[in-house]
Amino acid sequence: MGEYWPVPDALAYLAGRWRVERAVRDLATGDEGAFTGVTDFGPLEGGGLLHHESGTFEWRGTARPAERTLRFLPGAAPGGADVRFADGRPFHDLDLSSGRYVADHPCSADLYRGEFTVRDADRWRTVWRVGGPAKDLVLTTDYTRAAPGAGAD
Repeated sequence: MGEYWPVPDALAYLAGRWRVERAVRDLATGDEGAFTGVTDFGPLEGGGLLHHESGTFEWRGTARPAERTLRFLPGAAPGGADVRFADGRPFHDLDLSSGRYVADHPCSADLYRGEFTVRDADRWRTVWRVGGPAKDLVLTTDYTRAAPGAGAD
């Protein structure tokens, strides 16, 4: 087995609950933060998955609740998905058929470049590098499939 785990059907792979641990580093200031929580990928009316992430984000010594919602729509091929913000705006494409994918998302003058890697049936990672005049960040997120029936911490 190689470093990446190919995924023939991205939406089927992602469906369910995942424990999330994210490290955030500001390369300009040296500040570091962390997010811990869960991500639920549930059925979306009309097809696809509704991604809802919730947990606690700690930054500069202050912990506060954090959440976000995305839509993962069927992609052009089964290994892929069309990822959208909650309001339907395009975010990025995703193709996990090889177990690794790099996506770009321009946001004003900043560029978000995400690398997605699937390790096995129950673990995957994203590393977003955000660069531009307003931001210089690295966000590394590890996802581990939660046991069936597991609740949020």
